[in-house]
Amino acid sequence: MRESRRTPVRRRERTDVNRPRPSDPGGHPQAQGNQSLPRPEEAGTSLALGSGVAKIPDSYSMDRPVERRPRMARNALAIGVGVVAALVGIALYPSVSRWLQSEATVSLAQIRVGEVTRGDLVRDISVQGNVVAAFHPTLFSPARGIARLDVKAGAVVDEGDVLGRVESPELQSLLDQERSSLLSSQADLERQRIEAQRTELQNEQELALRQVELEAAQRALDRAERTRREGLLNAVEYETAQDQLRVADLRVKLASQEAGFERESLAFEVQNRESLVERQRLLMSDLERRVDELLLRSPVAGLVSRVHIQDQDAVALGTPLVTVVDLSAFEVEVAIPESYADEAAPGTPALIDYEGREWPAAVKSISPEVEGARVRAIVAFTDRAPEGLKQNQRVSTRILFETRRDVVKVPRGPFLEAGGGRLAYRIEDGIAVVTPIETGAISVSEVEILAGLEIGDRIILSETARFEGAKKILLRR
Repeated sequence: MRESRRTPVRRRERTDVNRPRPSDPGGHPQAQGNQSLPRPEEAGTSLALGSGVAKIPDSYSMDRPVERRPRMARNALAIGVGVVAALVGIALYPSVSRWLQSEATVSLAQIRVGEVTRGDLVRDISVQGNVVAAFHPTLFSPARGIARLDVKAGAVVDEGDVLGRVESPELQSLLDQERSSLLSSQADLERQRIEAQRTELQNEQELALRQVELEAAQRALDRAERTRREGLLNAVEYETAQDQLRVADLRVKLASQEAGFERESLAFEVQNRESLVERQRLLMSDLERRVDELLLRSPVAGLVSRVHIQDQDAVALGTPLVTVVDLSAFEVEVAIPESYADEAAPGTPALIDYEGREWPAAVKSISPEVEGARVRAIVAFTDRAPEGLKQNQRVSTRILFETRRDVVKVPRGPFLEAGGGRLAYRIEDGIAVVTPIETGAISVSEVEILAGLEIGDRIILSETARFEGAKKILLRR
């Protein structure tokens, strides 16, 4: 009974749009216009539903004819595409080949490249230093007392200007005592000189008397000889006269010697008193100098850089009071690494960079003590110092150890420390290839190349540790 209820459906055969119809002489369904096309209500499939008939639309109305292209045009298009692909492949082959050979890639904008050249290399080091005055004396208290200052920090002074004074009653009293002692010593000296003159006069008198006695004895002997020749004098009296002459002569000699000794003794006493007076005079001069130093005077023309005390402070002997800076001469205090201390001897040439200009200088002195792996040194200008220098101003200083002529060199960079001075990345056709090198002298800005690189080679100067030991690095733009 179900089969009897189904409604038969009439199927319409599909029309080939490319097949010529009887009414189309040219084989195209549109040659006769829209007259050859069935009407929409005629095209489709009828389906009886119940008592009515439903039409299902066909796709015939949406079909369009497609014109076939010639086979030759399709072949030409394929050939053109192949040629373009081949050209692109040829152009990209070097890049692809380099990419396949490299182990890592890096942008050229991220690295610094340097070229190997030939020229002079100056082996030096660059250190930072502070400008200091070549002469910056500090005045100390010459005695215990009360300090009174007449200047403040920053005051401009000339040589000899009074900066203040120290009031010391103790030192002034000591000077007065020594001055009195000097007067007493001078009086003793004069007294000794008078005594020496008096003693010398007595000795002269004694010698003169002995001379008279000698002459009298000589005359007595002469008379005794005449009397004996006349036979009036016996031998005893004659011998007595001879003895008296010898005694008188001996007394004269002894008196003369004694007078000489007395003269030397008196001269020694006078000289001793003179020495005592001179010693006392020196003591008094020293005290006068110390008292004069109580008046503080500027030793140089310059600037009062620091006042160490307050006005009317009680100070002890040796207390720092005022520091004066001589602005006419400056030096640079630098800290040299310990490894270069032996080469930085006094007299080593140097260059001080100030306001974009290098000023010639030389190492003046170097400390024998190492502090924090550095050695302090003083660098002085060999010519005039630049204008405008200020105390404690920081400047850059180059110390020149050696100049090498006509060497192969390359700019210095972090690659030197990363490769230990034995490896560098040489650039060849856009690829950086690791290359063994041998370095020589090293300066602040350049490195001497002994082997491994040629003039004109280009290498990577930047840090190479990030390449992690890659043998070839592709450099992309």
